[in-house]
Amino acid sequence: MFSHILVAADNPFGDKLWLVIGAIALLIIGFFLVIFFSFFRLWIQAVFTGAKVTPVDLIGMKLRNVDYGMIVRQKIALRQAGVKVDNEELEAHYLARGNVPKVAAAVIAAHKAGIDLPWRIASAIDLAGRDILDAVKTSVNPKVIDCPDPAKGRPTLDGVCRNGIQLRARARVTVRTKLDRLVGGATEETIVARVGEGIVKAIGGAEHHTDVLANPNMISQAVLKNSLDSQTAFEIVSIDVAEIDVGANIGANLQADQAAADLRVYQARAERTRAEAVAREQEMRALVEENRAKVVLAEAEVPLAIAQAFREGKLGVMDYYNFQNIQADTEMRNSIASVGNRRERSDRPLG
Repeated sequence: MFSHILVAADNPFGDKLWLVIGAIALLIIGFFLVIFFSFFRLWIQAVFTGAKVTPVDLIGMKLRNVDYGMIVRQKIALRQAGVKVDNEELEAHYLARGNVPKVAAAVIAAHKAGIDLPWRIASAIDLAGRDILDAVKTSVNPKVIDCPDPAKGRPTLDGVCRNGIQLRARARVTVRTKLDRLVGGATEETIVARVGEGIVKAIGGAEHHTDVLANPNMISQAVLKNSLDSQTAFEIVSIDVAEIDVGANIGANLQADQAAADLRVYQARAERTRAEAVAREQEMRALVEENRAKVVLAEAEVPLAIAQAFREGKLGVMDYYNFQNIQADTEMRNSIASVGNRRERSDRPLG
């Protein structure tokens, strides 16, 4: 024993080596203690709730940069609700930038309501950008949609009955979310558009507007028969017509507009006929003047013909005087006849 002490005293480097080894051991023990105590509370909670989360799982989450505290709390909540979800599924959804607490709350709410919603489908809906928790709430508690939405367009749906009377309707659609069609299904805007189209079609199919006013339910029944919720993420529970107002008499307005248009067409045709008549009148006047000019030319040739007859000996002096007498007698008769016509017109009573 004394010899060992002498050897240790003669070897001072051995003491330093043992000090280094002890320091490293203390550091390792301290590191594991820090890790143990940082995970201890979560691990104890998992153990007492049966969540099946081991310290190794917690260390792995820490190394994978996963919010292990949130994962463990959600795993405990799911376990307490009776929903079985693996740790890997929770971590995968977190690493995919999904909202793990919202998906967990949605799955728990669906399980409590008796709705079959696996974690795989719920996480896919969340990653697709849909609000899975709101969808589950809507599936459990149906919500009401205004049709049309006053904030996005016209306040009423306008349709015209067969008798020409316009009706302005406003409906409220009660829908329930169909979780199995939430991915890839159409949204609320499609429901509103389809219901609006169905209401306008139903109003247009009514023979008289009083039939619709007396029984607004006929619109709801006609719309519900068209399966408007196909290929959408919702199921239509009911369609209630909240308000119906009588608008303008579209048929009468159209007839009045058509009559005014026909009047303009007929006026245009009459104006064209009048213009053609005026043009024809001008043509006839021009033709009369042309014929008068021909008569004047012909009368101018008469003295020439008489002179030629004198030169050729075909007309004597007495013949010429007889011709002058006949012409003077004709002019006198014409003047007497014109004077008589003027007297007859002046002797007629007025009115």
